[in-house]
Amino acid sequence: MTSHSRHITAAAIALITATCGTLPVHAQDKVLNLYSARHYQTDDAMYEQFTKTTGIKINRVDADDAGILARLKAEGAASPADAILLVDAARMALADSQGLFLPIKSKVLDNAIPANLRATPTAEGVTWTGFSTRARVIVYDPLRVKAADVATYEQLADPKLKGLLCTRSGSHPYNLSLFATVIERLGDEKGEAWLKGLVSNMARAPKGGDTDQIKAVASGECGVAITNTYYAARLVKSAKPDEREAMEKVRVVFPNQGTSGTHVNIAGAAVAKHAKHRDNAIQFMEYLASPFAQGYFANGNHEFPAVKGLKVDNPALKAIGGENFKAENIPLGVVAKNMTKVQQMLDRVGYK
Repeated sequence: MTSHSRHITAAAIALITATCGTLPVHAQDKVLNLYSARHYQTDDAMYEQFTKTTGIKINRVDADDAGILARLKAEGAASPADAILLVDAARMALADSQGLFLPIKSKVLDNAIPANLRATPTAEGVTWTGFSTRARVIVYDPLRVKAADVATYEQLADPKLKGLLCTRSGSHPYNLSLFATVIERLGDEKGEAWLKGLVSNMARAPKGGDTDQIKAVASGECGVAITNTYYAARLVKSAKPDEREAMEKVRVVFPNQGTSGTHVNIAGAAVAKHAKHRDNAIQFMEYLASPFAQGYFANGNHEFPAVKGLKVDNPALKAIGGENFKAENIPLGVVAKNMTKVQQMLDRVGYK
């Protein structure tokens, strides 16, 4: 049985937990128990290559971010998890705040991954690291909106866009990360006023996911929306004609190119707090920074590499203007600490 096809069931977890103290040391040395919120077939080759190169077999649990965090908390010190893969900085920060990650030190990761894509370091080390990025961009209807009027995130609150803006829930982690970044730049008072302006400009109550926002602009329900780049890239490459046609009707803007740069979020990894195979987990994270793994890690979901200076050739991202853009450099570890404050602001301004 190959490493990528093995998934840990509840019974298997119980068995691992009950027997880990009696397993021979050499058996433990060749195992990595991975809890992953990434569900892309292209990642399988990445895992297989890790096993082929290191001899370390990956046992994988697949779940969403919330399910993984709930599982880690329920298992506590008995958890068999060694490494964790999640798909949003806000969720990484939440898990970190709950003490679910183990700080590590790695010169390989220090040299490869920009500091703004990692947790704020402490004396003990760094708790989580981003390995791919996605940009949060603006999609607009060129028949109703001028590109110059949506060149920045700040302009989304301009009254000239009243009745045109559509978004998913303000409390969704993708939006929380964006909002926390903007507020970090603007300050609390101006940031809350900006959120209030977004609410005033809504074409309808927030609903759906990012793909729904793109389709709403294409259909004329909205004039402007916010989305992660990989949702737009998926529609560009879709096998469904109506989805490709939707992308032909809209335009994509990478905001704030003349100022702070476009907001980027991460998919990242961490070593589990109670990892039984800590060294294997660190080795796995360092492997994720290799050019081979970066290609699979990014292209599996139409994302961008996190390693400094590394680029991948992705036609769908090129089609939406993602070949070369200025990304913001505000540390996500700092921004993530503002999530609670941002949620309180959303409540005050009525952003659902």
